[in-house]
Amino acid sequence: MAVVQHSSVTRAAKELGISQPAVSRLLSDLGQTLGFTLFNRRDGRLVPTQEVQFLQSDIQRVLDLMGQIDDVSQSITQRKAGHIRIACLPGFATSHLPNVIAKFLKNRPGVSFTIEPDRPERILEWMIDEQFDFGITDGFRGHSAVHSRDIDVRTVCIFPTGHRLQNCTHISPPDLAGEKIIHTRRDSDFFRSLSNAFLDTNTPLETLVETRQFTAACELVSLGVGVAVVSELDAVKFADQHILMRPFLPKIAHRLSLVRPTLKRPSAVTLEFIDAFAASLSPFRTSDDTGLL
Repeated sequence: MAVVQHSSVTRAAKELGISQPAVSRLLSDLGQTLGFTLFNRRDGRLVPTQEVQFLQSDIQRVLDLMGQIDDVSQSITQRKAGHIRIACLPGFATSHLPNVIAKFLKNRPGVSFTIEPDRPERILEWMIDEQFDFGITDGFRGHSAVHSRDIDVRTVCIFPTGHRLQNCTHISPPDLAGEKIIHTRRDSDFFRSLSNAFLDTNTPLETLVETRQFTAACELVSLGVGVAVVSELDAVKFADQHILMRPFLPKIAHRLSLVRPTLKRPSAVTLEFIDAFAASLSPFRTSDDTGLL
């Protein structure tokens, strides 16, 4: 196209940044491949043949497509393009994760996301089947087909404003004697840790509501239904909704696992997002990561 535009091999070579003999050789090779003459010389200028004029629009479309491919490849190299499929616990789909994604996308206009919330068992299945690039789950006990990074998040006791517990600097099981407790499912690791803390102090744990999600527990507490021990990560989202929080002792961590398929090679932008998400949890962590992705 450079030769067509300039009608000169010399000017085309200058635009392309290659030598004049190189341009002449390329034209000769292309003409042999296509099986017809590309240019006629007229008054010292190269004039495209009718065959070239007929193909000119198609050639331009190919060149434009090649330019687009080059732009996209540059964006991928610079981690500014790509698609990331995330499976996560339901609470993260509406809390915390959207903020991390919004911040991540500010300087990456070519990146897009798919977010699919579900229970931990389903997330593990998706990771094993390589259906998603990255997962956020809890209760993960390891699997040979899944890489994980475990992050322990602090937990707090939450209660409605005006509650008798608001004068406490921290909350322990004996302080909750007689309180109606909103807690996670009984088959969860977190509930077992919480239950053991009550057993160790001979304090009855009086169940009011059992729920899978901390966000549901926070909503119920904000409505004055009861008290709960939840992830601080969730509790801070309800700080302006008639909820107070205090550290819970003994310390019980909510363990999150950032997971990805072992055999599926992650893209550079996926690894960058995983690091960004892990960094977003730093203000709430109780310990260093126990695994690497």
